[in-house]
Amino acid sequence: MKTALITGGAQRIGAQITKTLHAHDYHVIIHYRNSAKQAQNLADELNHLRANSASLIQAELSDFQVLQTVAQTIKNLDLLVNNASVFYPTPLQNVNEHDWDEIINTNLKAPFFLAQSLSEALSKNQGCIINIVDIHAQRPLKNHAIYNISKAGIAMMTQTLAKELAPEIRVCGVAPGSILWPENAAELNEAQKQTMLNKIPLNKQGEPQDIANTVLFLANATYITGQIINVDGGRTLNQ
Repeated sequence: MKTALITGGAQRIGAQITKTLHAHDYHVIIHYRNSAKQAQNLADELNHLRANSASLIQAELSDFQVLQTVAQTIKNLDLLVNNASVFYPTPLQNVNEHDWDEIINTNLKAPFFLAQSLSEALSKNQGCIINIVDIHAQRPLKNHAIYNISKAGIAMMTQTLAKELAPEIRVCGVAPGSILWPENAAELNEAQKQTMLNKIPLNKQGEPQDIANTVLFLANATYITGQIINVDGGRTLNQ
């Protein structure tokens, strides 16, 4: 049985990635920050299907020391999915250092140092790293400057690590378009949602399963590295 670590693996797209990998015979390590109840429920569900096939790690990945501790607890790994992400508006006139640190540390710093720290375990198994990027790494989203920068960084990180870690470890990325509507501070009104849908040639949102399927494909695609696949209904066709 292969082992996968999915950061932010308890909710939303991360939970679907976790379920899909588990359904294809992975032991899943579900990382969460604040979603303890959701993480425990998901682990219970998966362990009911197959005993001792899901475990949990709680960690604040923006804290470098915590990040190192997490990496040290994992001795065997086939797949790292860097999915955990912070997303909220940061209009330039209101942005502050706290916003910068929170978003950059979670979205970019954590995936980089997890990849570094877990590279030895991954290399033993000819493993793979899959980063969840974003179509806004290519085309910036207004009022989300720091988020855009973080995702552009992880796109370049994907290509850089693909060179650095080859041939033992493959590194790829998945760039979702509109899959789930943002929540909390980033929530959209109905007019904003329709404006977004109008920019998508397929004229609909995707589903978390679309992202999970692409992660699974890349995990099995042993002759692909350094590539980022847009899963966006054609959104990037429109300037």
